[in-house]
Amino acid sequence: MSQTPRVVVIGVGNAFRRDDGIGPALVRRLRERASVRPLPPSVALIDCDGETGRLMSAWEGAELAIVVDAAHAHPGHPGRVHRFDHEGPYTRPAATSSHGLGLGEAVELSDALGRLPGKLLVLAVEGADSSLGTGLTPAVAATVERLAETVE
Repeated sequence: MSQTPRVVVIGVGNAFRRDDGIGPALVRRLRERASVRPLPPSVALIDCDGETGRLMSAWEGAELAIVVDAAHAHPGHPGRVHRFDHEGPYTRPAATSSHGLGLGEAVELSDALGRLPGKLLVLAVEGADSSLGTGLTPAVAATVERLAETVE
C-alpha cells in the first residue's frame, strides 16, 4: 500500500504557454537536483495543470503543500515572487493563478470538504508572456534556480 507524502510540491502551469510554465519548470529542476541529492521519500513532486479537482487530489492528506504557479500583476515585474501562506482557519484566498480561479476554488472547496493540507504555501511568480510557445522569458527563467533552492 502506498503512503501519502507528507510534503508535496505542486508545479502548476502549462509549459506551452511560455511563463505559465514556471510551475512545471520548477518541478523539472527539482527532479534534476534530486538525481544528485535525493529528496526524502516523504516528498512528492507533482506537475498539475491547475484544474481544481487535480489540485485537491495532489495535496489531500499532506502536512505541507507548496504550490508554484504563474501570477499576473499590473503593473507587473516579471520574475518577482509573491509568497502566500495559508494555515487554518482558511479564508477566501487571493486569486494568484493564471488559470482563473482554479487555485482559489480548490482552497475553498478543500476547506469545505475538510481536505486541505496542514499548511499551504503558494509561491506565485509574476510572468511577462503567457502566449502560445515554449520557454520561459529571461526574467522568469532566472527565478527557477533560486526557487528550487528555496523549496528544497
